[in-house]
Amino acid sequence: MISPPFSQHLNSQPCWLLEWGQVSYSTAWEAQQKLVQERRDNPDLPDVLILLEHPPVYTLGQGAKLEFLKFDPGKTGAELHRVERGGEVTYHCPGQLVGYPILNLRRHQQDLHWYLRQLEEVLLRVLAVLGLKGIRVPGMTGVWVEGRKVGAIGIKVSRWITMHGFALNVCPDLEGFQQIVPCGIPDKPVGSLKQFIPGIEVDRVRAIVVTKFAEVFGLEIVRSTEL
Repeated sequence: MISPPFSQHLNSQPCWLLEWGQVSYSTAWEAQQKLVQERRDNPDLPDVLILLEHPPVYTLGQGAKLEFLKFDPGKTGAELHRVERGGEVTYHCPGQLVGYPILNLRRHQQDLHWYLRQLEEVLLRVLAVLGLKGIRVPGMTGVWVEGRKVGAIGIKVSRWITMHGFALNVCPDLEGFQQIVPCGIPDKPVGSLKQFIPGIEVDRVRAIVVTKFAEVFGLEIVRSTEL
């Protein structure tokens, strides 16, 4: 079922918004694969933005190095997945807002670097609304505040259809990041918005992300409850 549009953007393309709360990594991964395949088969289907949180889980990019894990995957109960996105190892947990855009870049711009910079721009605008000065670091992907990485990005694009996406640390327990070298970067600590804005919650940030995502990509957000 699709409700009336969340916001209006003159002459913009529709984008379905799926807000799922806390969902297992495997469930979200399978859903992304389904949505991507549908859009490879029928490129006229609208773009999608999935927003959710994950239970604690580690993920490795397609070519990620196991040396960036500080634990033995065979001797721990930690959930670990190697997936088809780019980038090194990262960690997801409650309090981190994850966004999975399923976009047809033929309707936007067929340029992966452009797409990465646009995702960064979404996060930078979100931080600005919250009164925080986010920055890019030359040669790296993501967003930093006062030397701490608060936003990570890892994508996969197949026939110009995107999957995976971004993770913004709002108020997570950062302890899980101590078990890895996040994104393979040993000298830049991971941070969260809570360190700068005490009491901040994911619900507050989610609404800002929706608005800024629509703004940056020129989309009309339409809330949906089904794939």
